[in-house]
Amino acid sequence: MWVPPEETDPVLLHAPTRKTVALFGAVQLGQGRLVRHLAPKFNAHTFGTFVRQLLRHRRPGRRLVLVVDNARYHHARGLAGLRARPRRVLTLCFLPPYSPDLNPIERVWKLTRRLCTHNQYFPQLDELVTAVSQQLDAWRQPNQTLMKLCGII
Repeated sequence: MWVPPEETDPVLLHAPTRKTVALFGAVQLGQGRLVRHLAPKFNAHTFGTFVRQLLRHRRPGRRLVLVVDNARYHHARGLAGLRARPRRVLTLCFLPPYSPDLNPIERVWKLTRRLCTHNQYFPQLDELVTAVSQQLDAWRQPNQTLMKLCGII
């Protein structure tokens, strides 16, 4: 950032913390519906919980194809039970390395950040989580925004 020499340096407020929250999400492309899961951290256990939640949202007789990147917890031994399910129920589709543009949920995260967090100061992590959760709750029902964002329309 360029600041004229005759003026004082700008002050940017930020929360001095390294607290984090893990947010898993998936878009049902046919309807533009979002399913999400908030967890304390990313690991095989929390990812397995999210996949089981997705399986509950699956319509009977339909296959669930989940596009995932190559994070270590996606390949963990603890998920062997989920990966052992018949391919007619669950298929994990692993993206090539360094290709986040191919994953539809990345577009959702980008729009969420633009709508909820850009040019905003959140002194507490809970306030950030609340702001993002409100937007994601609006996308739980089928909607045109996610369908357009993921290229279905």
